Amino acid sequence: MSNVYATSNRSEALWRQHLAGLLASPSALFGLALLSVLFLLALLAPWVAPQNPYDLGQVDVMDGMMPPGSKLSSGFTAWLGTDEQGRDMLSAIIYGMRISLGVGAVSVVFACMIGATIGVLAAYAGGKVDAIVMRVVDLQLSFPSILVALILLAVFGRGVDKVIVALVVVQWAYYARTVRGSALVERRREYIEAARCLALPKHRIVFRHLLPNCLPPLIVVATVQVAHAIALESTLSFLGVGVPVTEPSLGMLIANGYQYLLSGTYWMSTFPGIALVIAIVAINLVGDRLRDVLNPRLAK
Repeated sequence: MSNVYATSNRSEALWRQHLAGLLASPSALFGLALLSVLFLLALLAPWVAPQNPYDLGQVDVMDGMMPPGSKLSSGFTAWLGTDEQGRDMLSAIIYGMRISLGVGAVSVVFACMIGATIGVLAAYAGGKVDAIVMRVVDLQLSFPSILVALILLAVFGRGVDKVIVALVVVQWAYYARTVRGSALVERRREYIEAARCLALPKHRIVFRHLLPNCLPPLIVVATVQVAHAIALESTLSFLGVGVPVTEPSLGMLIANGYQYLLSGTYWMSTFPGIALVIAIVAINLVGDRLRDVLNPRLAK
């Protein structure tokens, strides 16, 4: 019993050490600050955006395709210009960020929960169960993510919920493999043997003691996969199989402006693209630092 509680106390101290290491990095702090701003803008979009770009009562077609800094008929300035329907691009980007960040975060949460559960159970069970699960994981990872997502959305149709389901399906295997690898090492530790000697229920050993000690690599993978999910959703929306036009994301905004790019109307696709890059870079900055903090052997 003392081994189990001692391991728990060491884990808490180690997590505090990891948090201090993360906050000690200027690049990670910069990434966290960017992410905080983006998430706040996305959450508070109805209050911080100059207009609701999808409210027909606030949009004037006569303001269509106006360059950045133009004065609109409603009286305010479109600092990033307008699209062909007269929607303020700044407002459209803020609203589009809600979809992109929301889809990325929600899909990663569900994929992480499913993959981590499958991976830790496969590692603890071992034998044929582990072999079968890993063959399924290998088969899943052998196909390109974009191809699997395209096939699923061709069957399901367009929609935010359908995009989330497709992203969960293409991502869960990453977490299953990561957790399974860590759990194979952790299940031979003394605290797991102590828990078995105490005749604790298997589900308590797996989810109370084994899984929490597999979280460090899982967190790193999940952080990186958020950026991957956002990029994948934007790609699907750009190809016209992702979110519907009534709920556009950054990828949809880029696709809408792409057809006007050669005519000189650069702002319709350039500014949403810049916003997408900023979001992905911010997440990767945090993910890189997390990787170094949680696995010092990878740090320079």
